[in-house]
Amino acid sequence: MKQILVTGCRGQLGSELQKLAPAYDETCVFHFTDVDELDITDRQAVYDYIESHSISIVVNCAAFTAVDKAESEPELCDLLNNVAPGYLAEAVESVGGTMIQVSTDYVFDGCGHRPYLEDDPTNPQTVYGRTKLEGEEAVIRTCAGSMVVRTAWLYSTFGNNFVKTMLRLGKERETLGVVFDQVGSPTYARDLAAFILTAIDRGIVPGVYHYTNEGVCSWYDFTRVIHRIAGIEQKDCKVRPILTEEYPVPAPRPHFSVLDKQKVKNTYGIDIPWWEDSLKECLKELL
Repeated sequence: MKQILVTGCRGQLGSELQKLAPAYDETCVFHFTDVDELDITDRQAVYDYIESHSISIVVNCAAFTAVDKAESEPELCDLLNNVAPGYLAEAVESVGGTMIQVSTDYVFDGCGHRPYLEDDPTNPQTVYGRTKLEGEEAVIRTCAGSMVVRTAWLYSTFGNNFVKTMLRLGKERETLGVVFDQVGSPTYARDLAAFILTAIDRGIVPGVYHYTNEGVCSWYDFTRVIHRIAGIEQKDCKVRPILTEEYPVPAPRPHFSVLDKQKVKNTYGIDIPWWEDSLKECLKELL
């Protein structure tokens, strides 16, 4: 039986992993932890947990993801996104295990015009992006069999996310301005969780991979589709497109966040759902 540690288990991805994990009960034992069960910033605690539970695979879903807040709390962001993944990688490497580190499109500067490949030059523009990139590097450097999975625009039925916010605002407001000059691929956390479990089941192939849902849209397009599926009419909440500069925030957002997924499809032979199909599945549970 594979002994698998999942950190950040109460976040969006961790919660989806908990939901799907029972399908793998015959081959895997999952240890789901959040900060109350295991403080991943405590190096000794990480070593003790991995050794005492005979962990062979770590799936690190824990992160400092408040992108704007990170600009004013760089030390804490670095501790959670860079230092702690390094501790997890060290500890699991010491017992001959491996690790899956979840990362982000923010490692790129968002100035591209074609989908980003895994080996394209990185150039993070935010504290969040820089610390996530340094976390990737720490894991790859420390744990020989590790896998980094970059994703983007994550949403789910759990926690706070863009889909839930747009549903709420669509019911509360008569008008809503949403950015239309930032483009990416919405990603249902359940699809990402399903891929991670597939990778564990079939065998982790070390390296950096990109995983988002198929297809591309702007935040404005995304909102219009959310409202259409939810039955929120334009006459009830008029959504209008706005430029990034009309919605200033502390951390700059990438204008282009589309990730190329050919590598993960070739390596694991998987089909990735189209973003709108996955959104419909998520909204079935939310509505």
